[in-house]
Order: sequence, then structure tokens, then C-alpha cells
Amino acid sequence: MLMSFGMFQFEIGTIAHQELARSRSWRYGRTPRFGAREASQFLGPGDDKVTLSGAVIPGLSGRFWAIERLADIADQGEAWPLVDGTGNVLGNYTIDQLDHSASTFLVDGVPRRGDFTVTLTRVADDGAQAAPIGSLLG
Repeated sequence: MLMSFGMFQFEIGTIAHQELARSRSWRYGRTPRFGAREASQFLGPGDDKVTLSGAVIPGLSGRFWAIERLADIADQGEAWPLVDGTGNVLGNYTIDQLDHSASTFLVDGVPRRGDFTVTLTRVADDGAQAAPIGSLLG
């Protein structure tokens, strides 16, 4: 197994990604000051996105039904744990985007190759939600 998203496993039998990209950011509040640089306050972690891309080549690696299974999971709108092949839990993620293209068609229109890219975004792991404004003011 290369990676799992909930109960879905990225592997040779489903779809195997050849590339993994991760982009993380952090948030800061900035206040302009006269004659000086802006004041800055750390607000916490920002977006954490994981992009997996690869190819489906039935008979060699992957199955086209696995891409549809990922679309079904995305339709549910649920967050699931993302775990790499070594057991490292990256956090809870949702599927934000799934791109798929097909090529190298046989006479009957069946593609012999499909490329995919799935973009996942991390959500709060602890169920924390934004505090109401009144509670922040005391």
C-alpha cells in the first residue's frame, strides 16, 4: 500500500500515484504602522493540501473503477484520515478536486490509459470550530 484515505487504498490494484506534492501554509494577522514595518501576529496553521497524481493502465497498474470510487467518496463530503505507506497519519482530509483524462483508445472506445490528479485538503482533526466573537471579548 502506498497510501490510504479512509478505507480507500492507493496501490497497484486500485490506483497508484507516481507523484505526491504537499503544500502547507501558516496564517498571520498584519497591522500597518506609521514609519515602521507592519506588526505581525501568528494566527495558526493555514491550508495543508496534498496532491496525488499518476496513471491507470489496466492490466499493468490500476483500475478505472477506482477513480469513480474516489468520486463517490468525494460526493459524501466527509473527512477521512490520510495515512502514508509507513503508517504516518497526516491528518483528516477531504477531496477537493479529482481530475481524470483518458487516452490510447482501442477500436471499441475503451481507453488503455488514464491519468488522474486528486487534491486533498486537511481539516480540523479535533472537531474544533471557530469561537463566537463574544467569547473572544470576554
